[in-house]
Amino acid sequence: MATLAARKHIMMLYAGTTDPESHCTRIVLYEKDVECQVVDVDVRKKPREIGELNPYNTVPTMVDRDLVLYDSRIINEYLDERLPHPPLMPVDPVSRAKARLMQMRFERDWYRILPDLTSNDKKKLANARNTLRDGLTIISPVFKEHQFMLGSIGMDEFSLVDCALAPILWRLPLYQIELPRQAKPILDYAERLFARKAFKLSLTEAEREMRPRGK
Repeated sequence: MATLAARKHIMMLYAGTTDPESHCTRIVLYEKDVECQVVDVDVRKKPREIGELNPYNTVPTMVDRDLVLYDSRIINEYLDERLPHPPLMPVDPVSRAKARLMQMRFERDWYRILPDLTSNDKKKLANARNTLRDGLTIISPVFKEHQFMLGSIGMDEFSLVDCALAPILWRLPLYQIELPRQAKPILDYAERLFARKAFKLSLTEAEREMRPRGK
């Protein structure tokens, strides 16, 4: 693997091949069409270099010259600000704050329970499935009238909020979660996300296998 000195002038992303946070950042990279070397990481066997770069030894971890970033939301906003076209966040501060609140709620309400969706603890597993299924069903009506998540605040454009939600929606078959009939608008929204070129490019081989054809 290249040393830090040898890659001073290339952006690198260490990304897990299966974790949703890394997937989210890969979507942003491809939406931005960034020249970046993506290093696939098995989260069970992380290379020592990640721990040397990142005190939390987590993925995703990004290196851009002398800058090292970790935490998917921080990396994603950095990419959006450093490479502003196409923009993935609203311009005005009020709308940006609302978009950040949406991402924070996804993280606290859903991302934090994702490990429970592959748990051997039946109670944790059932609770997590119910929480995610009910939460997605509740927000589904937004997509009856809007193409993307920011439509709920009057800005119906693809954004970092959609990048954050897409990995969860992609993994629903893996988590054995079937949404009820009234959630069809969010399932249609998911198909719009999955059809985007950047989303298709973002998928690792392991992620493609998470979703059987036709689901």
